[in-house]
Amino acid sequence: MRARLSDIAQQAEVSEATVSRVLNDRPGVAPETRQAVLTALDVLGYERPARLRKRSAGLVGLVVPELDNPIFPAFAQIIESALAPTGYTPVLCTQTPGGVREDEYVEMLLDRQVSGIVFVSGLHADTAADHDRYRTLLARPLPIVMINGYAPGIPAPFVSCDDRESAELAVAHLVALGHRRIGLITGPDRFVPVQRKVAGYKAAMERLTDITSDELTELTELSLFGVEGGEAAAGRLIERGVTGLVCGSDLMALGAIRAARQRGLSVPGDISVVGYDDSPLMAFTDPPLTTVRQPVAAMAVAAVRALVDEINGHPSPNSEYLFRPELVVRGSTAVTRPADPPKRQRPTTPNPTPSLPIPA
Repeated sequence: MRARLSDIAQQAEVSEATVSRVLNDRPGVAPETRQAVLTALDVLGYERPARLRKRSAGLVGLVVPELDNPIFPAFAQIIESALAPTGYTPVLCTQTPGGVREDEYVEMLLDRQVSGIVFVSGLHADTAADHDRYRTLLARPLPIVMINGYAPGIPAPFVSCDDRESAELAVAHLVALGHRRIGLITGPDRFVPVQRKVAGYKAAMERLTDITSDELTELTELSLFGVEGGEAAAGRLIERGVTGLVCGSDLMALGAIRAARQRGLSVPGDISVVGYDDSPLMAFTDPPLTTVRQPVAAMAVAAVRALVDEINGHPSPNSEYLFRPELVVRGSTAVTRPADPPKRQRPTTPNPTPSLPIPA
């Protein structure tokens, strides 16, 4: 033991007495010094005493949609990082079309006796879904927190990006660049974030342009989320003469860019495109995508804090916390090209009448 203490002390650059106090979990050692000794244990290959091993506070379920959209792995990663200091371990449940459904995941999580569940863009965002499933969980009682989507009447914390403002930011940006005929591409209208984006788009267009309400209906395309859905919707709007597109996700925006190029149009030369999410790698697309950023880090940390507080018996107010989006301008938007002016014919001036000398 004497040799071991000296090795650890030398590695941590502290005294053997300090090492002894740390190993016996005694007070009087600064946190940074204690961490240096524990790190020295790990480096030298010594097993930490049982009293110093970090115990798991329990499991937390994390239910997210498919991971094809990079914004969902971003949420999962930050939620996991935010949970780590609290001692809770996330159990990641990802949904795929035709795969395990949300309710089935919840049953699996309950069997594992999770301490709480975080739902990201789940059925709580679907106005056509039965939300009694969440009331049943709360009645157990089981703490839950929901991200992106709101269901009235459920006494739980909701964390959302302000989707209405995100659409208004995108429209205002395109209008400032001279665009007037601006289309909106987003997902099915049964989802709360979609409804809010449509409302924000129409409000901004009515306020900033002279487009009529009938034209706004014609310029709004609801499609499937994803690249293919964005491409199909963009093709229809391009045929209707739009010069700018506001998209409900970055993936839909990439589909819109593909639709424009298939028609021989350039982005942003002929059509400007704005995405939504600012998911990873959007700064490296061709062109780099102008998008509206979700504050994923702030939202994820807030959701974790609310859940842990609920678990510890300090419930947060049961309301929706809205986080402000941020416009990130890159290379997919530009000043609109002026319409080609009609060719004007040169005015024909009549030959001047020769002046005649006036006789004296």
